[in-house]
Amino acid sequence: MTSLYLTTDAIRRGFFKGAVARIRELQRADGAIPWFDVGVFDPWNHVEAAMGLVVAGELEAARRAYRHLAETQAADGSWLAEYGSSLPMDGARYVFAAPLPKIRDTNFCAYVATGIWHYYLATDDIAFARELWPCVASAVTFVLSHQHEEGDVRWAARDPHTPEEDALVTGSSSIYKSLECAILLARALGEPAPGWDEARFRLGEALASKPHRFDRQWAKKDGFSMDWYYPVLAGAIRGAGARARLAARWREFVEPEKGCRCVAGQPWVTIAETCELVLALLNVGERTGARDLFAAVQQWRDGDGSYWMGYQYAEDVPWPQEKPAWTAGAVLLAADALTGATGAADLFTAVALEPFERDVSLRRQPARAREP
Repeated sequence: MTSLYLTTDAIRRGFFKGAVARIRELQRADGAIPWFDVGVFDPWNHVEAAMGLVVAGELEAARRAYRHLAETQAADGSWLAEYGSSLPMDGARYVFAAPLPKIRDTNFCAYVATGIWHYYLATDDIAFARELWPCVASAVTFVLSHQHEEGDVRWAARDPHTPEEDALVTGSSSIYKSLECAILLARALGEPAPGWDEARFRLGEALASKPHRFDRQWAKKDGFSMDWYYPVLAGAIRGAGARARLAARWREFVEPEKGCRCVAGQPWVTIAETCELVLALLNVGERTGARDLFAAVQQWRDGDGSYWMGYQYAEDVPWPQEKPAWTAGAVLLAADALTGATGAADLFTAVALEPFERDVSLRRQPARAREP
């Protein structure tokens, strides 16, 4: 593996221009960013790609992406988990079929808060943050209406085709981070966030000390690497406990000089998961390991500088042969965290809130407006 040294201006100088171009070419006229060509659209991966646009300085494209979310949000604050559907991969590309059941995934709905706080940190554009605040507040209200008394958040809305009263480790961890962002955004704007601090605290407690609250009604998902590193990435598990968690299954999920496996025991590394693990490592102060892991990702670039979704190293082929927008977004977020290119560089590598802050005097004064 070739070592990689990124200067602080690597993004500005165009090292990741292929990743940026991939997101831009996939974004539709209405602002939506699908996974890949003629692919599905979902709010979580859409936000991941939009954050990549912000890192690259493509702010108008990012604003179109976030306005699309506001325009398509349901009255109760939710979105569907998927717009358009796909069958399993056929070895080369996805195949499309009739729509799947209309699931409203709570994690997907919460992620807009992370995206808008990220935008604000990177741009100081309080006017746009204020414009999108109703969208964020409505989404968070929807998500918290599905929080159980024990703190975990139901994986999806209570619809006839989603009867399981259960929670997911990865999804709840992502919600935990989104609540941090939502609370900070509310403070920056001087807006109310009733009960959000306490809800975040209870969710964090569930993630850190109530494993019995997750995967109660289906097979455990702990064979997926995201269940391993996401509580660390989100800041729900911190310090020595976080370092121990990553160390415990490192060999199981990380293939040396290749990246992070999506699924334990499978010879398949995925670029987005590897970049998220880079962020988790930075969160626990493992900068050298994070840098080395990010260097491994660079071998999975296509000739145009965009990134494959994953690589099947037993067969030595990219698999699937897709280059998703959200993969490009994850690469750009990791690059920003390593280089400090934007004001949002430490969003995923630091926890900005203690587990429970009741004191409203901690609120920031509203920032000055900046012209878009």
